[in-house]
This record gives sequence, structure tokens and C-alpha cells, in this order.
Amino acid sequence: MEPAGAAVRTLAFVESPVQLLNVLEWDHAHRAGAAGEGRAERPTVVVLPPLDPMSRGQLRRMAELARDEGMTVRWQEARGGANAPVRTVRELAPLIRRARRIVIGDPFSRYVHLLVGLGRARDLVVVDDGTATTEFVTLLATGRPLVRWHRRAGRRGPRELLLGPVTAAARRRLTPDARGRRTVTVFTAMPLPDGAPPGVRVAANDLAWTRSRFGPPRLTGGADLVGTSLVETGVVDPERYLEAVRALAAAHHVTRYFAHRRESAAKLRRLSEETGLEIVRPDLPLELIARRGPVGRTILSFPSTVVHTLPLALADTGSEVAICDVDPSWLTPHASARAAGFLSGVTGTARDVHRLRSVRAA
Repeated sequence: MEPAGAAVRTLAFVESPVQLLNVLEWDHAHRAGAAGEGRAERPTVVVLPPLDPMSRGQLRRMAELARDEGMTVRWQEARGGANAPVRTVRELAPLIRRARRIVIGDPFSRYVHLLVGLGRARDLVVVDDGTATTEFVTLLATGRPLVRWHRRAGRRGPRELLLGPVTAAARRRLTPDARGRRTVTVFTAMPLPDGAPPGVRVAANDLAWTRSRFGPPRLTGGADLVGTSLVETGVVDPERYLEAVRALAAAHHVTRYFAHRRESAAKLRRLSEETGLEIVRPDLPLELIARRGPVGRTILSFPSTVVHTLPLALADTGSEVAICDVDPSWLTPHASARAAGFLSGVTGTARDVHRLRSVRAA
């Protein structure tokens, strides 16, 4: 924990393991870029952990890696209990006000919106949170509200109405100042087909820290399948998803299924029973698990951030990433109108940028 009067140059807020991984990637790239300008200060990372055990376990492992890299990591229990938000704001406010640069992992987080509004930092950095990064840049460019792609539009409830001004204020903070008094950088491995809005700087995340820290992995003879939480978010029908996994496993000799940290235990148990796949629940983000190995010579994935990040993490290994698109018939009636287009955009850009081949679940 930082001393009460300590000056903090860079303060980072993360809520997921992948966000913390990409703070490490940003720090690695930033320090390389600052090599001729003296020693770059390591960021202080504030972890705002969710309540689900899988995410918390991965975050604790990632926090250990961040400390090994020389970062100060503060574990802040911001959820669970009526007083947690008030206590979090009270304890973090002095640290936020002293920060000269703020790095955030989730520009859609209401918690982060609240905390960013407390600061006066003129340098804001958004690090990769996967497909959310692409959506954030699009919404920033078009002036639309910061609402995640898989949420349906409709009447706003009391919570949304209460937090509306906070989100609007955060959006202004995440927009570059026309007079240059505030800079915004997006550090991402995701392609931005329409480019960035005026004034937003884009820095490439090529997973250099991951490749320098781990591997290369040993390749197995079989194939691995990357799971997705599209069922849990209400986008994909569970029966259609099970059929797709079963078909892919049979057609491509898949032996292992790498579960997303948000996939339910009941769904994974059924997948195991009906497909015979070995279910692997990673204790670190998949990019690190794959890089450490062993990993399949072929990795199959549904539309996901990993179709962009795994080709970078495994660039020098000989492992191939292939994509299985989500058929529109798999979508639930509750899926947002933007879901099909957004998912096809994720895989389409991956095919264009990384030259990935497609496979069919049939």
C-alpha cells in the first residue's frame, strides 16, 4: 500500500485477470519506449476483484506475477457488502487525486467511471479488455453511450438513471481535450477497422511481455477448443452451443476444452459427460497458459478476444489458431440486435489480420 503522502505517477485499475495481464504488457512496452528518457516508474495497480471464485483465483495469480515485475499491487475489496463502495471511494480518493496518469482495463465499468471522476490526471490509458476495447473506440467515435454490445437497449431502470451522470462524466474524461490538456491512449491487440477518434492515440499490444516471460511451449498432437461465456451472457442458446462443441470435437480430434472463467459448473459438467472432453479450468489467462504449454498444434475458438491474442502469443511456436463462427440460428431471442454483426466482425478481422482459417461446427 502506498504511504499517505506518496506521489503516484501511474495508477491502474483492473477488475479481471486479462486486464492485469495487459497492464503488464503496457508497462513492458512503455518502459521500452522510455528507455532513452531515464527509468520509467512502475505503476501502482489497484485490483477491484469480482465475487466469482474463478476470477478471484486468476487475479491472485496475476497479482503475484505483477509483484514479481516490481509493481505495487493493492487488493481492494470493492464489492460484497453495503459499505464496500463507500469505503473504497474514501480509501482510494487521495491516491487517485495524486495520480498523474490513470490506466484502466474496463472503460464500461461503472465502478471505474466513479473512480476516474475523482482524479485530475491528464494522461489516460485504456488497456486491452478484449472485444470491449473495439466497442469502446467505436462508441467514443460515434458519441454513443458506453453500453456493452451484448446488452439490449430499452428503458433504463433506477440504477441506470442514478448512475447516468457518473457514466456521462466518465465519458467526457475518456475523450481527448481539444486543447491538448488531456490525452487518451488505447493500448490494444485488437484491429480497429474504422480507426480511432480524433485525438485518441493507439498503441499496439503485441504481447511482447508474454513471449519474453514464458515458453515457447511444447506442442501436443491433438487439438484444443477454447470455451466461451456467450451462453452465460444470454447470447447463444445452450443446446445449440453443446451441439457445436460436440461436432467440433468429433471433426477435429479435440481432446481438451479450455473453459472461460465465467462458464457455469453445470454447463461444463454436461459438456464433459456428453463429449468426453477433458475440461481445463485455467488458473491464468489463456494467453499465458498456451504460452507455457503444452498446447495443441491446432487451437479452435469461437468468436472471442483470443482469436486476436493467441496468434500473437504463439507467433513463434507452430501452433495454429482456427475460428468457428457463431451461426445466427444459435442466437437466443434475448440477444441484442448488434450481437450477430459484432461477433462476425470479431472473426472477420481476425481472418484478415492474422490469416486464420475457418472451421464449421457441422
